[in-house]
Amino acid sequence: MITDIHLQNFRSYKDSSFEVSPGVNIVVGPNASGKTNLLESILVVCKGSSYRVSDQDLICFKKPWTRLDAHLSDNTLRTVKIIKDPSPSKTYEINEKTYKRLSLNLSLPVVLFEPNHLQLMTGSPERRRSYLDELLEQTSVGYGGLLRQYKRVLAQRNSLLKQSASFKDEVIFPWNIKLSHLAGQIVRERTRLVQEINKLLPSIYRELSKSKTSVKMEYLGTWPADVYETSLLKKLESSIEMDRIKGFTSSGPHREDFVIMFNNHPASETASRGETRTAVLALKIIELQIIESSREQTPILLLDDVFSELDGKRRHALTDYLDKYQTFITTTDADLVVKNFARKCNVIALV
Repeated sequence: MITDIHLQNFRSYKDSSFEVSPGVNIVVGPNASGKTNLLESILVVCKGSSYRVSDQDLICFKKPWTRLDAHLSDNTLRTVKIIKDPSPSKTYEINEKTYKRLSLNLSLPVVLFEPNHLQLMTGSPERRRSYLDELLEQTSVGYGGLLRQYKRVLAQRNSLLKQSASFKDEVIFPWNIKLSHLAGQIVRERTRLVQEINKLLPSIYRELSKSKTSVKMEYLGTWPADVYETSLLKKLESSIEMDRIKGFTSSGPHREDFVIMFNNHPASETASRGETRTAVLALKIIELQIIESSREQTPILLLDDVFSELDGKRRHALTDYLDKYQTFITTTDADLVVKNFARKCNVIALV
């Protein structure tokens, strides 16, 4: 866990340091005081990137660079440097050893819960795909590289499609093979993760909701995982003309989705607002448990202004799961958060 963090030229921070507690840290302040920016800095230290903006946008306005330094409880020092001028770059230092990329074993396990996540089931399929993919990147060695490779091959195939009739089918065939091979691996990983989630989801949802509602996640794959690769290859071959007209690849894991089922009916059709939020809360708790189990490390939990979005029952339900996690919670009202915790909280006041 983190013991202190120093921010230089990071977003709204010119030069600021914070000592933090191993338990619950409440970051309180008015709007635009930098609460989310502080959480974002912790996320960048842990996994190397922001969930909101590109690396260059993390640099304070009109500054050429940003730097984050964080000490951990095991006396490790982690540093992230992002340079805009004279040429853009990003490096990581862990105990003075430099890295260009944070591989899974070099990253710190972290879970973010922010208000947009409450629209997980009612928002776009892209949001739900990202939920699965980001969890797999933190728990499955090599998945991040696999996903990046898939996106590169997909971009190349789409580029060829936009050339319309100026290429022969045999030119695109090798890309069809590469895309299908990578897609099969992605779908098998996603399917495995959904199975793992379903081992935990029914019981955690019942505990949070105090109801007997049956809840499960279904991955809406176009084909079964064990035949996905060959099925997609056939589809890519047969749909070349249609894809040419559209200008993009219309089949593959980049187009798929999952759905949460309540008593065998899609949540979008039957779930109330409260049921939907309880299900999302359950998924975040499962995310914590899966990451902890697979990494054999306790994740850091970041809650960005979520307490104001949850009613009293769900706030208490969430805090019941937080005892063993280092947690950072942003809020404009510290009293709203503090009263939900039996143990002492560390309050970081921003002005």
